[in-house]
Amino acid sequence: MAEVIGLGHVGIYVRDLERMVAFYRDTLGMRITKQNWRAGIVFLSADPDGADHEIALFRGRPDGVDSRVINQISLRVATLDDLRVFYRRLVAEGLRIDAVVNHVSALGCYYFDPEGNRSEVFWVTGRACWVPIAHLIDIEQPDEAVLAEVDKLWQRLRHVGMGERMANEPASLQLD
Repeated sequence: MAEVIGLGHVGIYVRDLERMVAFYRDTLGMRITKQNWRAGIVFLSADPDGADHEIALFRGRPDGVDSRVINQISLRVATLDDLRVFYRRLVAEGLRIDAVVNHVSALGCYYFDPEGNRSEVFWVTGRACWVPIAHLIDIEQPDEAVLAEVDKLWQRLRHVGMGERMANEPASLQLD
C-alpha cells in the first residue's frame, strides 16, 4: 500500500533572497546544495548526504499581511509505483494537478490541496543532481521509459557540483 514516508522539504517565498540564504547558511549552518540566482532559487540542506535539500527559498514573496509564504510542502514516497498511486488518487479526488516533473534527483507530482495550498508528492530516483530543474514527465510510462528520461537529463547535468552555479544557465531548463 502506498504511503507517505516523511516530509521531504518546505519551499518558502522570500522577499530578500540574499538575506535569507545568509541566515540559513551562516546562522543555522545549512549548506547551499542547489542554486539559480537568475531564477531566484536556492536550496539548502543540513545533511546533503541524507537529503539534497530541506529548505527551498524562492524569491517573490509579495508585501502584505496576507501574502503567501509557503511555496510548497513536499512529502516523500518510497517507490515510483507509490508516486503513480498518489497521482491517481489526487486525480480521482478531483484535485488540480500543477505538474508532474523530472528533477533528475527526484520525480515530483505537484498539486493543490482542497484549500488551494501547493504541495508535492515525490520519489527520490537515486541520481544525484545539484541543478534545480523541473522537466515535465509522464510517469504513467513504463519504468524503463521514465528512468531513461531521468538518465538523459542526469547525463547532461551530472557535472554540476553541489552548490555550484550553472555556467550560462540555459533558459530551456524549467525551474521550480
